[in-house]
Amino acid sequence: MNPASRRGPQRAMAAALVVPIALILSGCSRVERDSTDQTAEVADQGPAEVVNLGYFPNITHWSALIGVADGRFEEALGDTRLETHTFNAGPDAVNGLLGDSLDIQFIGSNPTLSAYEQSDGTHTRLIAGVTSGGAQLVVRPEIASVDDLGGSTIATPQLANTQDVAAKKWLFDNDIPQGTGDDEVEVSNVDNAETLALFRDGQLDGGWLPEPWSSRLVIEADAEVLVDERDEWPDGRFPTTVIIARTEFLQAHPETVEAILRAHVETVLWARENPEVAKASANEELERLTGNPLDDEVLDRAWENIEPTWDPDAGGFPQLAENSVDAGLTDEAPELSAFSDLRPLNRVLTDLGEEPVDDAGLDDES
Repeated sequence: MNPASRRGPQRAMAAALVVPIALILSGCSRVERDSTDQTAEVADQGPAEVVNLGYFPNITHWSALIGVADGRFEEALGDTRLETHTFNAGPDAVNGLLGDSLDIQFIGSNPTLSAYEQSDGTHTRLIAGVTSGGAQLVVRPEIASVDDLGGSTIATPQLANTQDVAAKKWLFDNDIPQGTGDDEVEVSNVDNAETLALFRDGQLDGGWLPEPWSSRLVIEADAEVLVDERDEWPDGRFPTTVIIARTEFLQAHPETVEAILRAHVETVLWARENPEVAKASANEELERLTGNPLDDEVLDRAWENIEPTWDPDAGGFPQLAENSVDAGLTDEAPELSAFSDLRPLNRVLTDLGEEPVDDAGLDDES
């Protein structure tokens, strides 16, 4: 193994960026429901007075960045007030949804599964896709193949997050044990911003990272791509970022949900026609939220590696659930028969003259 390898430090997870969960409560839209019956249907109550929307300050959440910055969501919502909340980590966003503090959330695919499983399939539904692709295992140049990984330390953003599962599943498929031995690979959960610094300092040998962090390591620290996750999926497509909603909110305020989805679909169509303007708009919002816009070279590479979409690739979620088992993070894959509700999205798509998306048999038909 290369001499630059150092055993990765165990880092604490970063806190949510902007708003602690407890502070969200003041603007929440609540739905009257018998708390003892979590499966009871909620009647349509018309447009919501307020919708609490969560997202991450990350280029893979590009549609939320543009939709908020350009006023697209607010315009689509009409008289419904939009309250936005940004997060750094999937578990914080999941807690907001399960605590009824958030209504709609842009989020990664594995936290989507976690939210569904933690509530026994009652509390959340997958309602749309946002981004396909945009994750890579990038490593030091001297790691030229899988055979060179023994004794290395690679980073993933957080335990059981989307990239952590992907990395551990890939190690499993390649018969590479996890650990600190010469023939093993240590997976260290490190905040993305720290990963770049630790890689430069020689304390990490690589990372399975989402955009733009894989591009930052390649461009700013001379890392090379060992695995593009698109190559691990049929047709090169897999759900990186999706949109989920609280089941209660979805049932009580379908008009509000469809307004958000319409703005999202129209933003996807616009971004496909205007990629340069779209990525510049997303980057401006990143600068507003974090104070740190992406350099043009990083932005260009990251945008090239993601696919803007509204299709959540529902058929990939059973495989993602199985991947968590193979990765050693869960004992059993959850049953996903009421995992999604793509009917609002498909109504919007039909209205806009687009083909409906496939629910892969996972739709909530209640």
